[in-house]
Amino acid sequence: MKIRAAVLAAHGATAPYVASQPLHLAELDLAAPQPGELLLRIDAAGVCHSDLSVVNGDRVRPIPMALGHEAVATVLGTGSAPSEFAIGDRVVLAFLPACGRCERCAAGEGFLCPAAAAANGRGELIGGGIRLSDGDTPVHHHLGVSAFASHAVVDERSAVRIDADIPVEIAALFGCAILTGVGAVVNSAAVRVGESVVVYGLGGVGLAAVLGALASGAEPVIAVDPVAAKRAIAAELGATAVHPDDAAATVARLTRGGADVAVETVGRATVLAEAYRVTRRGGRTVTVGLPNPAEMLTIPAVGLVGDGKTIIGSYMGAAIPRRDIPRYIALWRAGRLPVERLLTATRPLAEINAALDDLARGDAVRQVMLPDHGV
Repeated sequence: MKIRAAVLAAHGATAPYVASQPLHLAELDLAAPQPGELLLRIDAAGVCHSDLSVVNGDRVRPIPMALGHEAVATVLGTGSAPSEFAIGDRVVLAFLPACGRCERCAAGEGFLCPAAAAANGRGELIGGGIRLSDGDTPVHHHLGVSAFASHAVVDERSAVRIDADIPVEIAALFGCAILTGVGAVVNSAAVRVGESVVVYGLGGVGLAAVLGALASGAEPVIAVDPVAAKRAIAAELGATAVHPDDAAATVARLTRGGADVAVETVGRATVLAEAYRVTRRGGRTVTVGLPNPAEMLTIPAVGLVGDGKTIIGSYMGAAIPRRDIPRYIALWRAGRLPVERLLTATRPLAEINAALDDLARGDAVRQVMLPDHGV
């Protein structure tokens, strides 16, 4: 079938993106789903720094590629009969499907599944191959999803069924921002009631980490970001204190010898080093940001042993999507995860480059793109 999707043809575009136009809307051919796959109508897709990092070249992926990885969709067809999914099901898409068979999956660590990581790196679905093309040219999948589009074919392992009554612009955020940010606090750091938490970077993932810390009973919760509007949101959500930059003095004043947990979401080695520095002896530093591979982390090595500190890498919030998305939605329904506060705007897909500009300038937390299905 013919679909419309936002395609990246080259890495390294520079802002303003409304001028350089790194993403162009193209009419593509979408192949029918194979066994174990789903044909979807994309209902809404969030714009994330992980998308921007592919555009600017921090994360090199095979091109051409149809971008977008945080989304909610409706099932239009299945490649298997029977299937656990039915036509009309509403699904949130997870950007790292787990094979379910490897050692990591068997250990409950599907977020470290090597088969999924390899497929994402090749720009293919986890079951193998590519379902998108522009004439004779294959167009790669972004993280098995390619959600900046009217329609998509995904592996069933990339989909989590949800109730259809959740507004699509809210439901989309559970696929990355909430999964990653809340998961960094709940799964990776295992924050306990009364522990102190400092969060560096207040984009969608960082504010989700603030929400996760508050829902976990952390106290105090300190939020750090240079953008005043984002600090204001964190304060409205209930953060104990907000700070524009180096927060070491604030952390020292509000905690007993440093934070129990620091969460770094910026994707910069210097910020990660600062987060590590402000934790107490025995503290945990969780990093979810994805820096340019050329960046190197410099910290006092002796602290890892002498101070008993740990640094924890948290990919996708160490989440099991089929377990975590439903429970985070339950917290949202209970009013304990006000995800709607992360939503900056909804925009038509045609404005995707303008949305990248707003994200790069720090003018937006989460923008959700609404595709035109009249292809």
